[in-house]
Amino acid sequence: MNDKEIAKNLRSYSKYYRNVLFNEGFRDVDQRMMSYDARLTEMYRSGEFEAHNIYPSTNVSFVYAVIAMCLELKEAGYTDDRIIPAIEKGMADRWSAFVKILNFIDRFPFCFSAVRIWNKSDHEDRVKDGSITYDHFSLEKEKIEYRISKCMYVEMFEHYGIRPLCKIFCNTDRIAYSGLTGHVDFIRHSDLSDGDICFDEIIKK
Repeated sequence: MNDKEIAKNLRSYSKYYRNVLFNEGFRDVDQRMMSYDARLTEMYRSGEFEAHNIYPSTNVSFVYAVIAMCLELKEAGYTDDRIIPAIEKGMADRWSAFVKILNFIDRFPFCFSAVRIWNKSDHEDRVKDGSITYDHFSLEKEKIEYRISKCMYVEMFEHYGIRPLCKIFCNTDRIAYSGLTGHVDFIRHSDLSDGDICFDEIIKK
């Protein structure tokens, strides 16, 4: 990644970490932001990033930005059970606009048909670029079910020794489907951040 791209990503993602620091009551925010920007810049220039940034369906730049947040908070003495809600709260604005759009779609009877289309397209994209390994994928008229045994989100967190903190990304499915409760039941049996398989059912109400 060149310097211009790095600067653009820092502008896009650093604001979320700044939110985290303010929410958590840190006083040395500017100093910690400098540390975060330096860490993320180094990560973007690494061979690891180059090796991971090969999946068109995955925003690897954003994944690395979140990994850097996790590593910074780890160094600040935070435990995993504090890091996850802190980062989710810091990025709440990122998801709230998306959930509002889903709330609007949830008003219409075609809602589950739209969910089927999204899942079909996402499955095709993930299989095509190899970012996710599905052991099972079933797309029925009133039910979607899948089991995933490998996910590059988890692999990236694992590479940096913080696999359980990938729960931040695993939870984005729960956040998304929280906007579709009128027509959809989302059931997560397990995920790969702390288990051997990601197993979800999405059922039409």
